[in-house]
Amino acid sequence: MSAARLSARGLACSRGLARLFRDVSFEVGAGEWLALRGANGSGKTTLLRCVAGLTRVDAGEVFWDGESTRADSGAFRANLLYAGHLPGIKDDLSAEENLQGSLALRGVAVSTKAIEGALAEVGLAKRRRLPARRLSAGQRRRIGLARLALDPAAFWALDEPLTALDDEGQRLFGRLLERHLAAGGLALMATHHDLAPAPARVMRIGE
Repeated sequence: MSAARLSARGLACSRGLARLFRDVSFEVGAGEWLALRGANGSGKTTLLRCVAGLTRVDAGEVFWDGESTRADSGAFRANLLYAGHLPGIKDDLSAEENLQGSLALRGVAVSTKAIEGALAEVGLAKRRRLPARRLSAGQRRRIGLARLALDPAAFWALDEPLTALDDEGQRLFGRLLERHLAAGGLALMATHHDLAPAPARVMRIGE
């Protein structure tokens, strides 16, 4: 990974007549991650979506390596892995097929062997060909962990990534995050949990 940097300046967003946040600015560099904290409804998910380009901001700008993501989104999107609060899994597809589809949409070519290895790492080796509807909520989340292991995106934008994961699943996510940061990646996460490695800083929304 290159030494990427994400920055935001003066972000503001409203929901109807209610202002969720304003004048939000931050920077996250290679090997760093920033935790978004705040009460339910404070705007954490909306801020994450604004940074990812999925929700329009009222004001402000997001920059990737110094270039506005609004003016030139190609390089940013090529390096963005976004995962929302829901797992984003298709029930009729197996864990293998879900991974193949999500990676193909990102233009990431991954071998069958690599997919099998990632699913084994997250504890789904024996369930990799089952329809996702037959998996538990935590197992479905582990498909998302396998995606993190396989996608080379430099920037992770994750909304409550520990939802439905048991203690071992949470530790597994921590190891994947450490690996990502050690390789020069960066991350922005909406989370109520304390994670290892400890974030460089926590930004509180709506306070």
